[in-house]
Amino acid sequence: MGIQFSPDLWERVRDVYGRWWSGQLERPVINVTVRGVDPGRAEPALPSRSVTAEYAFDVPAEDVVDRWDYDLSRRRFPADAFPHVWPNFGPGAMAEFLGARAEVGNDTVWFVPNRHVPIEQMELAYREHSPWLDRILYIYRAAVKRWNGLVQVSMTDLGGNLDILSTFLQPGQLATDLYDHPEHVKRLTWQAHVLWFRYFDRINRLLQPVNPGYTCWCPIFSSQPYYMLQCDFSSMISPAMFDEFVKPELAATCRRLPNTFYHLDGPGQLPHLDSLLEIPELKGIQWVPGAGQPDWRYWPDVFRRIRAAGKLIQVYSWPLETLDVLAEQIGSPKGICLIGEVGLEQEDQLLRLIERYGAQ
Repeated sequence: MGIQFSPDLWERVRDVYGRWWSGQLERPVINVTVRGVDPGRAEPALPSRSVTAEYAFDVPAEDVVDRWDYDLSRRRFPADAFPHVWPNFGPGAMAEFLGARAEVGNDTVWFVPNRHVPIEQMELAYREHSPWLDRILYIYRAAVKRWNGLVQVSMTDLGGNLDILSTFLQPGQLATDLYDHPEHVKRLTWQAHVLWFRYFDRINRLLQPVNPGYTCWCPIFSSQPYYMLQCDFSSMISPAMFDEFVKPELAATCRRLPNTFYHLDGPGQLPHLDSLLEIPELKGIQWVPGAGQPDWRYWPDVFRRIRAAGKLIQVYSWPLETLDVLAEQIGSPKGICLIGEVGLEQEDQLLRLIERYGAQ
């Protein structure tokens, strides 16, 4: 049976998301898959892993892709959902490309510097090869060959540029350097900015034009280059420092990429929301309340501020009634993208939601 998708459905996805990005779609985007479907094929011996980096380097890329193919064959893609895979090599994998050491943990990857260099002496330089980069490209080539455009292959998590810098300096030292060496922090941030786009473009040259479009670890589809921007380090700094050290680079990236979102992660980043909303080219905000916090239904003021600024909104489908509650709180479901998955036992509830918003 294989993956239950087709070229005609991809044309629908392009149309729906294109109108959503441009503000012309009057309904929400509902990108929620249904797991647990009979795949119609035998399960591979290779186990499923949420972090691709957990597979040993001697595991052939074709075996990794075959495992993904099986997992996708166990899903249905109603409404605005589409088949995608995300080669997950940890948050901020570009740090490894630039020379940091990758350490694989339980469902995560940590990046640590091989040596500590004072910020005054630090330089970030492009490297054509690294173990992680070569492995990622190897898997991408196998995925493109296997699916030939049936599956959207997502950009790996390159990371936010100040987050990458904090890998080499460590967060505490970087926080001190904001005071002691602001000129060097800015110099390295812009070095990282240039390098980020070199790696972003290099990977996309491999994926395009076969890939249906663009997406990343947050699977919002886009026919034009898109990325979910972030700066986890910003939870440690004041709004004034955010405006000085983070916002200029973010704004430059938003001017360069046609479709950008920002990953607003936890209450520690809320002081920066108004500043983010001032960036004209930033298309939307993904608000993640964070571990131990109330879910999306309990932050109406955050979403009203995002809506008032004319930005798009992305939330996850836990629980499934999140969309109904949010639409009522902000007055309309327009501009919302709901992403997630449900089991077969919730499929009828999902289909009713899809019908209610006219997304079938």
